[in-house]
Amino acid sequence: MPGSCGAWPEAGRACSGFLLDADGFRVVIDLGYGTACRLFHALGSTSGDGLDAVVITHRHPDHMVDLHALFRARWFASRNSPPLPVYAAVGVRERLVSMDEPDDGADVDRIFAFNPLPGNYTVGPLTLSALDLPDQVPNSGVRIAFRDLTIAYTGDAGPSEALAELAAGVDLLLAEASDREATRAAAAALFAGPIALAEEGMVISLG
Repeated sequence: MPGSCGAWPEAGRACSGFLLDADGFRVVIDLGYGTACRLFHALGSTSGDGLDAVVITHRHPDHMVDLHALFRARWFASRNSPPLPVYAAVGVRERLVSMDEPDDGADVDRIFAFNPLPGNYTVGPLTLSALDLPDQVPNSGVRIAFRDLTIAYTGDAGPSEALAELAAGVDLLLAEASDREATRAAAAALFAGPIALAEEGMVISLG
């Protein structure tokens, strides 16, 4: 996991970001503050080579600002490679363009191929589905299925019927929250299964 903090990165940590590896097909979900360097370390590449797709759930900086770092890394190291697929909520591309000085977004579109969320996609060996969640800005919760396993991810969303639909029947739910130990206690009061608090560098194996 590249990062586990909300809003801003605590000392030695990073904001929301998770790397999914499905038999060598690698997808990063969100790229908040401080996640890019950890992602590059996990990939063994300073240019992002070895990454197959990106999912950005919404445009808040603590979930997407390091997409700009990935853009710059690929621009300087591999700008002639095919565009990397990015599945992103409304407003993410526009915020990324505003961080640099590309010609009306042409440089961004040379590096990334944007696909809108919510939506349903086949991403390599994965099935990606996303639905709207309540937030201050357009925000998608995502489900990713690989063979007989499914994970769900949500950031910046409170209790809702949509959130319950997103999490139903999954093998792993990644849910952003605040106040680590208080969150663990609150979750344990309602859920009898295993609960883990995300930490940078944590690896969870399924299947």
